[in-house]
Amino acid sequence: MSVNTDRHQTAAARYFEAWNATEPEAQSKAVAEAWAPEGTYTDPLADVAGHAQITAVIAAAHEQFPGFVFRPLGAVDGHHDTARFGWELVNEADGSAPVAGFDVVTLDEEGRIRQVLGFLDRVPASA
Repeated sequence: MSVNTDRHQTAAARYFEAWNATEPEAQSKAVAEAWAPEGTYTDPLADVAGHAQITAVIAAAHEQFPGFVFRPLGAVDGHHDTARFGWELVNEADGSAPVAGFDVVTLDEEGRIRQVLGFLDRVPASA
C-alpha cells in the first residue's frame, strides 16, 4: 500500500531538477538541494557517493546525451523514507526516449536523498 506524500513528490522533483541542470554551477546547487552530503547514487553504470561524484555522473550523462532531458514516467510511489518512480531520457528535438529506468530512493529526516538505487529498463546498444 502506497502512502505517497508531498515529501516523496518533492524529493522526486528535486531529483529531476538535478538531472536536468546543464550548467556546472546549477548542477552543483541542484545536487546539494536534492542529496544529503553523504548521499549515494548506484545504477548498473555508476556507484558514487557525495555531491561532487554525483554531479560528475550527471555531467557525464549530459555529455553522452546532449539535448536530452530526464522526465518522470508515471507517478511517484512512496512510504516511510522510501520512494520509487520511473523516468525516461527524452530527446527534446524529436521526442524519442532511447533510455528509460526506475529508481528507488531513500530519504533522510530533511527529505533529501540518502541513497538512489537505479535500474535501467531500456538502453541503446551504443550506450
